[in-house]
Amino acid sequence: MTSITTPTTRNDLAVKPVEKGLLRFIACGSVDDGKSTLIGRLMLDAGAVYSDQLVSLQVESEKHGTNGGEIDTALLLDGLEDEQQQGITIDVAYRYFATKKRKFIIADTPGHEQFTRNMATGASNVDLAILLVDATKGVLTQTKRHAFIVSLLGIKHVVLAVNKMDLVDYDEGTFETICQEFKRFAAKLEITDLRFVPLSARHGENVAEPSAKMLWHADGSLLHQLETVYTGSDRNLRDFRFPVQWVNRPDETFRGFSGTIASGGIRAGEEIVALPSGKRSRVRSIVTMDGPLEEATAPKSVTLTLEDEIDVTRGDMICRPGNQPHVSRSGEAMLVWMSEQPLQLGRPLWFKNVAGRAICEVESLRYEIDVNSLHRTHAQKLGLNAIGRCSMSFHEPVVYDAYDRNRKTGAFILVDRITHETLAAGMFLEHDMSGESGEGPASFLPARKIKSQVAPELRSQRYGHEPFTVLLTGLPASGKTTIAKQLEQRLFDLGAIGMFIDGEAMRQGISKGLGFSTEERSENLRRGAEVAKLLNDSGQFCIAAFCAPEEAMRQKFVEIVGSHHVVHVHLDASVAACRARDTTGRYVAADNGQIEGFPGVDVIYQKPPAPDYTIATEDRIDVEELAGKVFAPFCRRTNVVANLSEIVFREDSI
Repeated sequence: MTSITTPTTRNDLAVKPVEKGLLRFIACGSVDDGKSTLIGRLMLDAGAVYSDQLVSLQVESEKHGTNGGEIDTALLLDGLEDEQQQGITIDVAYRYFATKKRKFIIADTPGHEQFTRNMATGASNVDLAILLVDATKGVLTQTKRHAFIVSLLGIKHVVLAVNKMDLVDYDEGTFETICQEFKRFAAKLEITDLRFVPLSARHGENVAEPSAKMLWHADGSLLHQLETVYTGSDRNLRDFRFPVQWVNRPDETFRGFSGTIASGGIRAGEEIVALPSGKRSRVRSIVTMDGPLEEATAPKSVTLTLEDEIDVTRGDMICRPGNQPHVSRSGEAMLVWMSEQPLQLGRPLWFKNVAGRAICEVESLRYEIDVNSLHRTHAQKLGLNAIGRCSMSFHEPVVYDAYDRNRKTGAFILVDRITHETLAAGMFLEHDMSGESGEGPASFLPARKIKSQVAPELRSQRYGHEPFTVLLTGLPASGKTTIAKQLEQRLFDLGAIGMFIDGEAMRQGISKGLGFSTEERSENLRRGAEVAKLLNDSGQFCIAAFCAPEEAMRQKFVEIVGSHHVVHVHLDASVAACRARDTTGRYVAADNGQIEGFPGVDVIYQKPPAPDYTIATEDRIDVEELAGKVFAPFCRRTNVVANLSEIVFREDSI
């Protein structure tokens, strides 16, 4: 039987092309290690240079004479005139090429220490880093600096490419010595996949194809490493993060929230929460230009519509209720300082991340990292290219993850509010990280709970009383601070050790920048609770005077300090009485709309259902009686305060 075949056209033979994976990588190292030469050679040998580009490259190579008459592949990337004249890379150059197995985007970054900031910029969004080392020089300080930044930026895959092997006669011993030296340094870093490749970029040895001059190396060429490295597990699929970039309202019938999914995925019908408000709803639909989807994952750009009309605006973050990022007005971060003007503590700056922007201050600088030894050094400021850990505060709640958990939502930049210069790149750390001991980037390690060597019983014996906190709550101008001051004086006169804090004093220091909205009052109270806990842990008393209009936050205060240490005293006074004694003018400002969310005016003050004591402050306040009531349960009646029970701790006064 004879088979019959019919002619086929090009359309008949057309098949859907196989989708290639994309690898973003960076080439970095010290100056003159041959980064641009390597990448140019990689593109040339991979067939990514067109014939007209090759002709132009030959002309430019003869013109500059940088490679002894041979083609200088570095000229494919050193596009700036200054770069070509000096033979160095100044700016970050991006190039694209593809092989049969993979597509690539390359960032060629500067080697000079002066341009380390450019290197950090180029490394901020890549999957793999090629660290070049000159075989005649070995591992240099700048190599270590780049390796540390690569680790800091969460790049898990690193290839140490030992270049210029032709200058050492392709000696295996030289290669092994350099590899061992770098391994010792890299052991202190968070690099999970470290590979080593010997090569000669100038002559194309072991770049795209294995070299016959280095048969002792059995792990293949550099291009083989790039084509086979597996990065699928690097994607964050567990944390759904959707920063809202635009509220899409084309007409009165449609309201959606548009943006690019930063990480994870979402399905129609799933429950979500919008941050920082905390409002919940469900996804009604996932809308795209190509039609609705049942499911979408990062980095898809979509519009989400919700079942409920909750308040969501540009800069909010949508995520799952059971998997939420941090929402805070403070944070710990590592900074790579990128400006010639040094860091100034307390200076207002623009903070920008994937969700939006806010005004912030760098409150303190914990330490600077010596990139050569990875030791921490005390520093008052950060200069150009310096790396350090700092504490930051924000003028409004900021949504973020720790960088080592989620690179998309853990990264940010700091920008000058006047010149708009980018000052620093930052990476958030976890809240509970101490980073106060050890070597290397230990701020990536879980914090240890620090326990004092002084037993609480010994503190109580010395001070003559147990540690305790008196939480005074009530409407503004109900008498909280007045009572707190007099109570502190009374207890001090009786021999007790401690101090008072109030909301206004907190706002002049620890809570600098906080206003009087419900969220800001809650945050101020939370910080006050942390201060009270520290005082109690040291064996002292704390008198804490706060408005605390919400019962939930009062309970949070008790939870932080410890219920066995807290006496809650509520000062009960009418709004009229508080208005009459107000000397700050805040009630009038609230009436005029200058202050929003003011308790007793446009926000209901939630009276505590079960305080330890309720004292009417409508007219008269008996401070001595109050002192006796709150202090007696904590008296140790030691010889230090042996007479206190006769003075104020009479049983009939309680």
